[in-house]
Amino acid sequence: MTSAVAADTADQNVFGGVDSHADTIHVAVISDNGGHLADAEFATTTAGYAAAMAFLTAHGPVTAIGVERTASYGAGFTRAARACGHRVVEVNRPDRAERRRTGKSDPIDAYAAARAALSGRASSAPKDDTVAGIRAMHNAARSAVKARTAALNQISNILVTAPETIRAKYGPLKGTDRTRALARLRPAGDTLHVAVLTALKSLARRVTELTAEHEALTRALDVEVTAQNPGLRAAYGVGPDTAAQLLITAGGNPERMRTEASFAALCGAAPVPASSGRTNRHRIALTRMAGDPRTREYVTRQTTAGRTKKEIIRLLKRAIAREIFRCLTTTVTVPGIDDLLPLRRAKNITLTAAAQHFGTWPTAISRLERGLSRNDDLSNAYRDWLQAA
Repeated sequence: MTSAVAADTADQNVFGGVDSHADTIHVAVISDNGGHLADAEFATTTAGYAAAMAFLTAHGPVTAIGVERTASYGAGFTRAARACGHRVVEVNRPDRAERRRTGKSDPIDAYAAARAALSGRASSAPKDDTVAGIRAMHNAARSAVKARTAALNQISNILVTAPETIRAKYGPLKGTDRTRALARLRPAGDTLHVAVLTALKSLARRVTELTAEHEALTRALDVEVTAQNPGLRAAYGVGPDTAAQLLITAGGNPERMRTEASFAALCGAAPVPASSGRTNRHRIALTRMAGDPRTREYVTRQTTAGRTKKEIIRLLKRAIAREIFRCLTTTVTVPGIDDLLPLRRAKNITLTAAAQHFGTWPTAISRLERGLSRNDDLSNAYRDWLQAA
């Protein structure tokens, strides 16, 4: 550990800066007028974080600590600093122009993080841990999809150059039919046929396993995002994957997004982009245009008013961004079915009206209600909806 400590600074407020890495963090301390006081390197362990806290506080009361990569390499230090009662702000890495001007090293980056905290340029609170589990499952589900796609592409590539008998038999098959047929293979024939069929069987079984893994993760993810924000999950066109990504973006502490405009800027007025090449589209907007009766009526009115489809989609994106922002920044309490049914029966009203009486998110209940028939058990249906069973 290297350190250059200024004398007689214990009575002044200081700011900290942290450049985080996998095995070490570099901590810098500056005074409240920007003067460099000290810097040192610590290990990314519990003992290292404790030593870093002691190093910071030894120079005076800590006003704020700027930390790079609070959601990755700096996550451990961020937790330790918050546990000690320190205010942590998230710092973006310096841009290339600044790095060319000032140089690049761990102490330089740590001092830059401290100055960012001092100047107020860095003011966003780091994401908390309330959505850490959702982030982990979402990443696992995405990696399962990528691995499954890679295996399917390999199957197609092998069939292109496979012996004619294999290509003629399995080439015309598509989707799950091909995967199931290849997974049931019993390789036989000459050396070439056995090798190719063995590879195809292995890849097909991998696709089957990854599909089952992704479905299980999606079900578990649906349970988590519904428990975290039932109103968001109940919004039309917002599935488990979209809801998970939105919650991860908000970070469990939506106060990071101060206004609807800031959220719209963050997501480009489009919570989940689905664009490629010259095609620019938006999944939620198109899903609502295709399946939501109210959205279809809105599109009809706007079309009659002379607006083009591009203009209508732009308006829908803004409306969706506003709705998602309200979902993310509003605490939603969904009452149990045992709370709703007595009121519903006593006043002979709908579940939606009963939910409004409790001040809960009515969209969640109305979505449930639309999917019920007269003979359905409301209690079981509601619990199934909540648990994504």
